[in-house]
Amino acid sequence: MDESKVILEFRGITKRFQDLVANDAIDLSIRKGEIHALLGENGAGKTTLMNVLTGLYRADSGTIFVDGREAHIRTPKDSINLGIGMVHQHFRLVDTLSVAENIVMGWHGQGWIIQRARLFKELEEISQKYNFPIQPRKLVRDISAGEKQCVEIVKMLYRRVNILVLDEPTSVLTPQEAGKLFVNLRRMKAEGKTVIFISHKLNEIMEIADRVTVLRGGKLITTLETQETNPHGLACMMIGREMQIIEKRVVGESRQKRPVLEVKGVSTPSSEISVGLQDISLRIDAGELLGIAGVSGNGQSELGEVLTGLRPVARGEITVEGRALRDGNPREFITAGVSHIPEDRIGMGTIGNFSCIENVILKSYRKPPIRRLFSLNSRAAEEAGARMLQEYDVRMSSPRNPVKLLSGGNIQKLILAREMSCGPKLIIAMHPTYGLDVSAVEMVHTYLLREQERGSAILLISEDLDEILALSDSISVMYRGTLTPKRHRNECTIEEIGYQMMGIAAQGKAERQ
Repeated sequence: MDESKVILEFRGITKRFQDLVANDAIDLSIRKGEIHALLGENGAGKTTLMNVLTGLYRADSGTIFVDGREAHIRTPKDSINLGIGMVHQHFRLVDTLSVAENIVMGWHGQGWIIQRARLFKELEEISQKYNFPIQPRKLVRDISAGEKQCVEIVKMLYRRVNILVLDEPTSVLTPQEAGKLFVNLRRMKAEGKTVIFISHKLNEIMEIADRVTVLRGGKLITTLETQETNPHGLACMMIGREMQIIEKRVVGESRQKRPVLEVKGVSTPSSEISVGLQDISLRIDAGELLGIAGVSGNGQSELGEVLTGLRPVARGEITVEGRALRDGNPREFITAGVSHIPEDRIGMGTIGNFSCIENVILKSYRKPPIRRLFSLNSRAAEEAGARMLQEYDVRMSSPRNPVKLLSGGNIQKLILAREMSCGPKLIIAMHPTYGLDVSAVEMVHTYLLREQERGSAILLISEDLDEILALSDSISVMYRGTLTPKRHRNECTIEEIGYQMMGIAAQGKAERQ
């Protein structure tokens, strides 16, 4: 490496959280004007290292050099003053303030009095230069997830950062929006800006990154030129073993079709915080996996809540194997054989202060042998719970410990153990791999396909189009509370799905290009 091109250097960065070593003596050099990818499983230390860089954490030992000079980063303000900015995976915007107010908040570049005319002019120049469609006067709560992403990046550009950290930047974007983002990242690179790109999407990293660094267990495993590797090789380095190749079962057209879930004309009222469903109708047969794609906030959460009895409907009918279910009655859906993998695995999927045993038996404690007359058979509960936890390889120091002490991947495995051990007829899987690393994603996919082989009907709601196309037999798209007719996955392309996610009809896409 030509040392004159190094703009950022980590030397021996170590960060501990009690007994956990999140970063273990990290040595890493990043060049000026490159797009550098950071890869690693959950808990590998990627975000911790970037939080040290941006002043959210202080390293226990080690030194950071910026542009050849030792940097003393104690607060986020120190980081910004050094020209370093980060766009977090979960946006840090105030919904009740305007776009312009969010951008300028906490930044004293304009002095004590905000000169709105000058501010709007500067934001317009940045927006036009990078083709970021922001509306400065609009409230953040009224813009889409993709527009919020643009606001976060414009905020960093307005603050004239030279090193931009992006944490999972495409997780809320359509393929078209992701493509535009990549064009802008290359433009920033051409201007000499440095981009650190954190992502689990290996194909995106192969497309956009110049070099890639792999972290595992808090240690730096390797840094290499992207052109010298491939997605499979990167995945193996991330998890430290060969990846299992999961083959999707080919759907036979001669399969006997037996409807498990039928939804007819379901609608729900809208509100300030939720999208109303509009005349939703769908059918899923036994052994069929229907994937529903869509940008967050278009009604997917509401649909999942309706199909698990958590949300009442204004009109329409829901039946499971011919049995009409009362909406707004979760216990009736559970009794009918509906399993639910919620999108919020911590807040809704588990009870943090309950033990792993108590959480994993939440759907089976009413049945013998766990239930004994009007009491709980503690021994039977522990035996059944331990068996489920072992079968799904939930790793913990003790099954009696609170579930809040588990990692995200192990919490998801516990939820899968609970929801799939009861022999479900229908599985509603809401973003089941969101925020999980490669090995955890592999595990979730394996269990879903196994249940499908057993004859369960599965509704998969995901924002990951690669996941939708890889697992689904048929695909529909949600946009503003409506659902497109389902189509066989072989008839769908990422481009077409992306346009439907934006509400653009396929026949009109040519004119909009």
